[in-house]
Amino acid sequence: MLHPEKVLYGYSIGVFPMAHPGEDHRIYWYEPEMRGIVPLDNLKVSKSLKQTLRSGKFHVTINDSFEEVMRACAEREDTWISEEIIQCYTELFHIGHAFSFETRNNNNQLVGGLYGVALGRAFFGESMFFNERDASKVALVHLVDWLKANGFKLLDTQYITPHLKTMGAIEIPQKEYLLLLESALQA
Repeated sequence: MLHPEKVLYGYSIGVFPMAHPGEDHRIYWYEPEMRGIVPLDNLKVSKSLKQTLRSGKFHVTINDSFEEVMRACAEREDTWISEEIIQCYTELFHIGHAFSFETRNNNNQLVGGLYGVALGRAFFGESMFFNERDASKVALVHLVDWLKANGFKLLDTQYITPHLKTMGAIEIPQKEYLLLLESALQA
Protein backbone atom coordinates (compact mmCIF):
# COMPACT_ATOMS: atom_id res chain seq x y z
CA MET A 1 0.00 0.00 0.00
CA LEU A 2 1.25 3.45 -0.92
CA HIS A 3 1.47 5.89 2.02
CA PRO A 4 2.03 9.66 1.94
CA GLU A 5 5.15 9.43 4.10
CA LYS A 6 6.69 6.88 1.75
CA VAL A 7 5.91 9.08 -1.28
CA LEU A 8 7.45 12.14 0.36
CA TYR A 9 10.54 10.15 1.26
CA GLY A 10 10.77 8.90 -2.33
CA TYR A 11 10.65 12.44 -3.68
CA SER A 12 13.31 13.51 -1.19
CA ILE A 13 15.76 10.95 -2.61
CA GLY A 14 14.87 11.52 -6.27
CA VAL A 15 12.40 8.72 -7.05
CA PHE A 16 8.67 8.72 -7.75
CA PRO A 17 5.85 6.13 -7.97
CA MET A 18 3.84 5.15 -11.02
CA ALA A 19 1.28 2.38 -11.49
CA HIS A 20 1.51 -0.03 -14.42
CA PRO A 21 -1.84 -0.28 -16.21
CA GLY A 22 -1.20 -3.78 -17.51
CA GLU A 23 -0.40 -5.30 -14.12
CA ASP A 24 -3.50 -4.46 -12.11
CA HIS A 25 -1.90 -1.07 -11.53
CA ARG A 26 1.00 -2.45 -9.53
CA ILE A 27 3.15 0.45 -8.33
CA TYR A 28 6.82 0.79 -9.23
CA TRP A 29 9.37 3.43 -8.25
CA TYR A 30 11.26 5.30 -10.98
CA GLU A 31 14.59 7.12 -11.12
CA PRO A 32 15.18 8.17 -14.73
CA GLU A 33 18.76 8.67 -15.94
CA MET A 34 17.64 11.95 -17.53
CA ARG A 35 15.25 14.11 -15.53
CA GLY A 36 12.83 16.70 -16.87
CA ILE A 37 12.72 20.11 -15.22
CA VAL A 38 11.37 23.54 -16.09
CA PRO A 39 13.87 26.23 -15.11
CA LEU A 40 11.63 28.73 -13.31
CA ASP A 41 13.26 31.73 -14.97
CA ASN A 42 13.09 30.19 -18.44
CA LEU A 43 9.40 29.46 -18.99
CA LYS A 44 8.62 30.06 -22.66
CA VAL A 45 5.23 31.60 -23.33
CA SER A 46 4.32 31.82 -27.03
CA LYS A 47 2.60 34.87 -28.54
CA SER A 48 -0.62 32.93 -28.93
CA LEU A 49 -0.51 31.77 -25.31
CA LYS A 50 0.12 35.35 -24.17
CA GLN A 51 -3.00 36.36 -26.13
CA THR A 52 -4.97 33.58 -24.46
CA LEU A 53 -3.75 34.70 -21.02
CA ARG A 54 -4.78 38.31 -21.73
CA SER A 55 -8.13 37.37 -23.29
CA GLY A 56 -9.85 36.46 -20.05
CA LYS A 57 -11.02 33.22 -21.67
CA PHE A 58 -9.82 31.27 -18.62
CA HIS A 59 -9.30 31.80 -14.93
CA VAL A 60 -7.19 29.64 -12.66
CA THR A 61 -8.00 28.44 -9.17
CA ILE A 62 -5.70 26.66 -6.75
CA ASN A 63 -6.75 23.62 -4.70
CA ASP A 64 -10.46 23.94 -5.42
CA SER A 65 -10.85 20.57 -7.15
CA PHE A 66 -7.80 18.45 -6.36
CA GLU A 67 -9.31 15.00 -6.78
CA GLU A 68 -11.29 16.08 -9.85
CA VAL A 69 -8.06 17.25 -11.50
CA MET A 70 -6.36 13.94 -10.68
CA ARG A 71 -9.24 11.96 -12.12
CA ALA A 72 -9.26 14.10 -15.26
CA CYS A 73 -5.51 13.47 -15.66
CA ALA A 74 -6.18 9.74 -15.33
CA GLU A 75 -8.83 9.72 -18.09
CA ARG A 76 -6.74 8.20 -20.86
CA GLU A 77 -6.45 4.77 -22.38
CA ASP A 78 -3.26 3.77 -20.54
CA THR A 79 -2.76 5.63 -17.29
CA TRP A 80 -0.22 5.31 -14.53
CA ILE A 81 -2.65 7.08 -12.16
CA SER A 82 -4.36 4.22 -10.35
CA GLU A 83 -7.03 4.43 -7.66
CA GLU A 84 -4.30 3.76 -5.07
CA ILE A 85 -2.28 6.70 -6.42
CA ILE A 86 -5.38 8.93 -6.33
CA GLN A 87 -6.12 7.99 -2.71
CA CYS A 88 -2.52 8.54 -1.58
CA TYR A 89 -2.13 11.90 -3.33
CA THR A 90 -5.50 13.04 -2.01
CA GLU A 91 -4.12 12.33 1.47
CA LEU A 92 -1.02 14.35 0.54
CA PHE A 93 -3.38 17.16 -0.49
CA HIS A 94 -5.18 17.03 2.87
CA ILE A 95 -1.90 17.31 4.79
CA GLY A 96 -0.72 20.25 2.68
CA HIS A 97 1.86 18.64 0.36
CA ALA A 98 -0.14 18.24 -2.87
CA PHE A 99 -1.58 21.05 -4.95
CA SER A 100 -3.83 21.43 -7.96
CA PHE A 101 -4.11 24.31 -10.38
CA GLU A 102 -7.47 24.31 -12.14
CA THR A 103 -8.19 26.14 -15.39
CA ARG A 104 -11.83 27.09 -15.76
CA ASN A 105 -13.67 28.64 -18.69
CA ASN A 106 -16.15 31.51 -18.44
CA ASN A 107 -18.90 29.03 -17.51
CA ASN A 108 -16.71 27.97 -14.56
CA GLN A 109 -16.26 24.49 -16.06
CA LEU A 110 -13.01 22.69 -15.34
CA VAL A 111 -11.30 22.51 -18.74
CA GLY A 112 -7.67 21.92 -17.78
CA GLY A 113 -5.24 21.73 -14.95
CA LEU A 114 -2.35 20.04 -13.28
CA TYR A 115 -1.36 18.62 -9.92
CA GLY A 116 1.84 17.91 -8.07
CA VAL A 117 3.61 17.66 -4.75
CA ALA A 118 5.56 20.31 -2.83
CA LEU A 119 8.41 19.42 -0.51
CA GLY A 120 10.79 22.06 0.76
CA ARG A 121 11.30 24.45 -2.16
CA ALA A 122 10.81 21.71 -4.78
CA PHE A 123 7.61 21.09 -6.72
CA PHE A 124 7.12 17.73 -8.40
CA GLY A 125 4.68 18.11 -11.28
CA GLU A 126 2.77 14.89 -11.73
CA SER A 127 0.30 15.28 -14.57
CA MET A 128 -1.67 17.75 -16.67
CA PHE A 129 -4.84 17.60 -18.75
CA PHE A 130 -6.86 19.84 -21.03
CA ASN A 131 -10.28 19.76 -22.64
CA GLU A 132 -9.89 23.15 -24.31
CA ARG A 133 -6.89 24.43 -26.23
CA ASP A 134 -4.18 26.02 -24.04
CA ALA A 135 -5.99 25.19 -20.77
CA SER A 136 -3.14 23.09 -19.34
CA LYS A 137 -0.55 25.64 -20.53
CA VAL A 138 -2.45 28.39 -18.71
CA ALA A 139 -2.32 26.28 -15.53
CA LEU A 140 1.43 25.78 -15.98
CA VAL A 141 2.04 29.53 -16.36
CA HIS A 142 0.11 30.15 -13.14
CA LEU A 143 2.01 27.37 -11.37
CA VAL A 144 5.39 28.87 -12.35
CA ASP A 145 4.27 32.33 -11.20
CA TRP A 146 3.10 30.82 -7.89
CA LEU A 147 6.34 28.89 -7.43
CA LYS A 148 8.45 32.01 -8.04
CA ALA A 149 6.30 34.11 -5.70
CA ASN A 150 6.73 31.47 -2.97
CA GLY A 151 10.51 31.05 -3.26
CA PHE A 152 10.61 27.65 -4.95
CA LYS A 153 13.84 26.60 -6.64
CA LEU A 154 12.91 23.46 -8.59
CA LEU A 155 10.06 22.40 -10.87
CA ASP A 156 10.50 18.70 -11.60
CA THR A 157 8.50 17.31 -14.52
CA GLN A 158 10.00 13.81 -14.21
CA TYR A 159 10.00 13.23 -17.96
CA ILE A 160 9.91 15.61 -20.92
CA THR A 161 6.97 15.72 -23.29
CA PRO A 162 6.85 17.70 -26.55
CA HIS A 163 4.22 19.91 -24.85
CA LEU A 164 6.59 20.74 -21.96
CA LYS A 165 9.59 21.17 -24.25
CA THR A 166 7.83 23.97 -26.15
CA MET A 167 7.45 25.77 -22.81
CA GLY A 168 11.13 25.57 -21.87
CA ALA A 169 11.45 22.20 -20.16
CA ILE A 170 14.88 20.61 -20.38
CA GLU A 171 16.46 17.29 -19.48
CA ILE A 172 19.36 17.04 -17.09
CA PRO A 173 21.30 14.00 -15.84
CA GLN A 174 19.99 12.45 -12.63
CA LYS A 175 23.26 13.30 -10.86
CA GLU A 176 22.76 17.01 -11.62
CA TYR A 177 19.09 16.73 -10.70
CA LEU A 178 19.97 15.33 -7.28
CA LEU A 179 22.18 18.36 -6.56
CA LEU A 180 19.32 20.72 -7.50
CA LEU A 181 16.94 18.66 -5.38
CA GLU A 182 19.23 18.77 -2.34
CA SER A 183 19.53 22.55 -2.65
CA ALA A 184 15.74 22.95 -2.97
CA LEU A 185 15.07 20.71 0.02
CA GLN A 186 17.55 22.59 2.22
CA ALA A 187 16.21 26.03 1.29
